[in-house]
Amino acid sequence: MTQSAAAGQILVEDGPDIPEPAAVPSRRRRVGRVLQDVIGGVIVLWGAATLTFLAVHLMPGNPAVSYAGGVASHPSKSVLAAIIKEYGLDRPVIVQYLVYLSNLLHGNLGYSVSEQMPVSQVIALNVGPTAELTLGSLVLAWVLAVVWSLLTVRRGRIISSIGSGLEVLAASLPQYWLGIILLEVFAFHLGIFPATGGSGLQGLVLPCFTLAIPIAGFLGQVTREEFESALEQPYITSAKARGMSDWGVRLRHALRHAVLPGVTLSGWALGSLISGAVIVESLFSRNGLGNALLQGVTQQDMPLTIGVVLIVAVVYVVATILVDILYQVVDPRLRSAGQ
Repeated sequence: MTQSAAAGQILVEDGPDIPEPAAVPSRRRRVGRVLQDVIGGVIVLWGAATLTFLAVHLMPGNPAVSYAGGVASHPSKSVLAAIIKEYGLDRPVIVQYLVYLSNLLHGNLGYSVSEQMPVSQVIALNVGPTAELTLGSLVLAWVLAVVWSLLTVRRGRIISSIGSGLEVLAASLPQYWLGIILLEVFAFHLGIFPATGGSGLQGLVLPCFTLAIPIAGFLGQVTREEFESALEQPYITSAKARGMSDWGVRLRHALRHAVLPGVTLSGWALGSLISGAVIVESLFSRNGLGNALLQGVTQQDMPLTIGVVLIVAVVYVVATILVDILYQVVDPRLRSAGQ
């Protein structure tokens, strides 16, 4: 009996771990939070689509003229009649709104008069360059913020003050002015990078730095504050007592906690980068959604303007949802909160 009980005890101890019942509610909470973000994102997109619809119909004049490229395009009566028929502008407003939403759900964003092609095709041609620019700028901003924090936080009063001051300065720099300075120094005088256009990695350097430096200033400020707080925690003292080097403590322990506030700002940062792409793509003569939006506004191409605005809203919502999921992955406290 004793040997049998001992053998049974060994089997139980050596068997596979059975997940605790509390882990299931924790997973359900995380899934529920993601579903809540998705529902909120759908509401935001519906709101953005509704506002753009109202903006077109509240503008003075005939909405068909706006869809035809504005008064400056001098649309003929036949063109206006075709637009009215295509968009159903002779129907009641509520019917027009429902048709508008139906077209959006089916990917029909209208026809761009200035580009002479469907808006969806214009966006498809320009989304790649903007994605390269914004994602590259976001990665560069994080690299600048993290490296600067590692080099200056708690490195003495003078170095820490210089690091904090440069972060404030970087966050306050206007992107248009910064882009001109970078062009003047590194393109016109030194000739290291192309002034306009450019393909490949070399053509991305100056535009990415133009967008990344101000964002890095904001990320660096929140990272610095959390970094200083993390270095005062007991687990940091324990790691140092075990003989871990200063760089090891910073990289393995403090940094993981220091980047958490910055992670929550990454969704906002991506939206800011996309809006800043309007300036940067124009300044550096790059193709992209920002340049397409600027063209749509200046040439009164309403379908193109609406299409780009809605795509930017979609990107912002998706980025916010992904950042929230990433925050739960990075922060172990959120994973264990429901357990």
